[in-house]
Parts: sequence; C-alpha cells; structure tokens
Amino acid sequence: MFKLCIFISLLVFFVFRTTQGEKADNTFDSQVVQYEPAHQGSINTVTNLSPDLCVSGGTDQAVVVYDWKQGRMCQSFQGHNREVTKVVCYPGSTWIFSASRDKTVLMWDLNQGDEPIQEFCGHELVVNGLAISPEGRKLCTGSRDNWMCLWDIESAKCEQRHNISRNLVTHVCWVPGSSSVVQTSEDKTIRVWDSRAWQVTNTFPAKQYIQTHCDVSPNGNYLVSSSNGFGGQGCEATLWDLRQPGCKVVEYRGHLQTTACCMFLPVPPGSTARVATSSHDGSIKIWDQNTAACLATLALDGAGPLVSLSPNDTTNLLCASFNSGLHHIQVGQGSNQAQGSGAGSGGAGGLDIKVLSRF
Repeated sequence: MFKLCIFISLLVFFVFRTTQGEKADNTFDSQVVQYEPAHQGSINTVTNLSPDLCVSGGTDQAVVVYDWKQGRMCQSFQGHNREVTKVVCYPGSTWIFSASRDKTVLMWDLNQGDEPIQEFCGHELVVNGLAISPEGRKLCTGSRDNWMCLWDIESAKCEQRHNISRNLVTHVCWVPGSSSVVQTSEDKTIRVWDSRAWQVTNTFPAKQYIQTHCDVSPNGNYLVSSSNGFGGQGCEATLWDLRQPGCKVVEYRGHLQTTACCMFLPVPPGSTARVATSSHDGSIKIWDQNTAACLATLALDGAGPLVSLSPNDTTNLLCASFNSGLHHIQVGQGSNQAQGSGAGSGGAGGLDIKVLSRF
C-alpha cells in the first residue's frame, strides 16, 4: 500500500511538471490564433490560389482551399486514394492541380463543383514534380519512376515522355517566361529541360546530398535548390545562376536537418532580395539572397518537419508542417528577440518573424 501511495504521488508530480513545462514552452501560443484545421494529419504541400486563398494537400488525401485571412475552409476536394504530395495553381485562374502517391495528377476548378475536371495517368510511382507552363497550356510532371512527362492540359494527353536512369524526381518548376523546366532529383543532380524538344539541355554539378526542392526567381535569372542531410551536414540551400548553368553563387547554411523547401520571397521596396528555407529541424530561416546572411530564424516548437512554404506577399508567408497544420507567418522589420513557437529572432538584417495563426 505504501509503494502504491508513493507511485501515485510521483505520477501526480510528473503530470504537474509536464503540464507546467508545456505551459512554459508554449508561452507564445496565447498570441497565435487557432482556426479550424485544414487537414487531419500531416500536410505535405501548400501554395497560393489568390491573395486570400491557399491550397494544400496532405496525408488525409484531401486537396483543401482555405481562406487564410478569414480563417475558414472554402472547399475540400476528395479524389485521390493516397496522400497528396504536391499542389500547384495557375496564376489568375481557379485551376488547381494535385499530385499524389496514387501515381496520378488531378485537375480541379474551384468554380466547377467538387469533382476533378481532368485526370493525368501514366506514371508508375509517386508523382513529386508538378509545374504549369507560363501560358497555361502544358503540364509537366516528374516521378520516382524516373520519367519526366509533358501533358496537354485541355486533352490530358501525354505529348512527351523521357526516362533517365536513377532520376528519381523530387521537384519540378517552370522558368518564368521561358520554355525551360528545372527539376531536382534523388540522384543529387539538377537538370534543365527544353520543353520544346523535351531534352535535357544542362546538368548542374552533382551535389553531395539528395536535392529536395527548387525554385526559380521571378526574373528567371536564378535558381535555388535545397538538400537533405543531418547533423548540419548537407542541410544547405544553394543559389545558382541560370544564365551560367552550373555556376554556384552562394550557399545558405544553418539548418541542422534536411532543408525541405526553398523559395524566393517577394522583395519589399528598397530592400535586398531574400530567400526563405524550411527544414525538418522545425525552423524557418530568411536569408539575404546575395550575401547568404541569415536575417531571421523562427523555430516552430513541436511542429515537426516543415516541408513546404508559400509566400503571399512581402510580409506574409504560409508554412506546412507535419504535426501542427498550416501556419500563417508574418515577416517585418523590427528588433524582437523572442524565440519559441510564436516568434523568432532577427539576424543582421533586423527582421522579425512570427506566427499569427494556425489552421
């Protein structure tokens, strides 16, 4: 009986300490607005549909349109039978494309009901790469099956296919105003394709680690790619000059685990160009594009891997996480030095970065 009393006392003490610890660790949570969750489970991808609406996909197999300013779900599309890996939208339209582990890509229209209006079938493994041509007529897909495919959007017909051994595609992006497509791969290589001949025109020097993601600057001059890694090794993002293929400009180093996403940010008037990265270490970093100085870091405690970013404008950024949904993050000038689940520290550039809401 005495041992039982001791056990109960220790249990009560442990629960008390745990509760208090959670309160201490989540000091900033009271400042973060919690909206209705967009998904059940981990979120793999997020992008913008309009200034107010974002689109996301995750392990619940749903494609969700969400008004992140009002904090409400607008539409949930159900059509995939495995988790959604990527979503992209065509600017200025209501078109949404979603890729999945079910090996398909579905096309949706926000104004045409809750059924897919087009289906792109032909890959043999998970589709990880998805990009729309600048004029909105072609869709590029890439998969772990080593195939890069080019589709006619109107007919859903595959017009071009190309297989390269060990080219396990991780991400695809179209160069703005160009016929070129860039893709990253698990074979540590970055390839540039000509969409007219559907041939590789340039291959960048192989990095030491798997290339996880890429993005092209709005002017089409620069490419940023990110790498997997652990213990701070291989966790960098790299800036390349597309005008001199294979020319490395700078590297952004500071994450401790895989850098899962890298994005060019809209440039505020009078400011230098910036790059944002997110990592499996649960942090987001903002960098000076040209000097690689870290301007701000935000640690999202308990959020798990942060796998996708979507800039809305010069001050608003969305981030997808494995454990705590989507985060609306605000970036601005300031001197806030707080760290934790709701606010981040400014670096040499004096940026503030903080979470405003979760959903």
